Amino acid sequence: MDDLPGIVVTGVSGRMGQMLAREVTASGKARLVGALERPGHDWVGRDLGACMGGAALGVTVEDDPLPAFARARAVIDFTAPAATVAFAGLAAQARAVHVIGTTGLAPADLEALEAASHHAAIIRAGNMSLGVNLLAGLVRKVAAALDADWDIEVVEAHHRMKVDAPSGTALMLGEAAAEGRGIALADNMESGRHGLTGARAPGAIGFSAIRGGDIVGEHDVIFAGAGERLVLRHVATDRAIFARGALRAALWGMDQKPGQYDMVDVLGL
Repeated sequence: MDDLPGIVVTGVSGRMGQMLAREVTASGKARLVGALERPGHDWVGRDLGACMGGAALGVTVEDDPLPAFARARAVIDFTAPAATVAFAGLAAQARAVHVIGTTGLAPADLEALEAASHHAAIIRAGNMSLGVNLLAGLVRKVAAALDADWDIEVVEAHHRMKVDAPSGTALMLGEAAAEGRGIALADNMESGRHGLTGARAPGAIGFSAIRGGDIVGEHDVIFAGAGERLVLRHVATDRAIFARGALRAALWGMDQKPGQYDMVDVLGL
């Protein structure tokens, strides 16, 4: 087992963090060599397996990323924008692959990731699942085939605890539609409609967000024309698909040169 590549999981107490830790541990393809939480968290200093309600794993939860990253070939990070930017700089110092599933990143955050990618591979995606990335490819092709008389709406649904909207996946699908149309999403995006909004702008790409219950993730891309609609849909029922995709990305990234990549690169799509 000691010859397997080491991986660190950040934000390990969260639902996604625990799932990632379990996926790495059970994979037989990598070793979990670090588990990180924020300073002051009550898991820090304790065995991760015991914290998750199971048998001891021999991995102690830490709050200092630098020594953990120094032991790792890759870092898997589904946390928050400020933490992700900080982790990117440290992962770059350690020359560790940084797999990022964090959403809600601002333009300044993306600039920081670009700087870090000059020193190590960064793999970032709004969604790590195979199905969603195939969907994005289909959206791109359909948008290229249909003209601006077809309105495009991205409708997404997630659990009640999600803090950002539209979701990273919805934005990824909107970007795919914009690329297919040969336009910039930033200049053609409509979201948060309320009150007397007026008629829909020609060529706009609209977004609607639903939040409730424990919905894992549902995304519809609607192409609405005169007298007909085409709906492309992906439904996630198990968060394990994101953990499996993230582990696949981490293993793939270990053979790559410094730079920014996404799941299209990982999956060879």
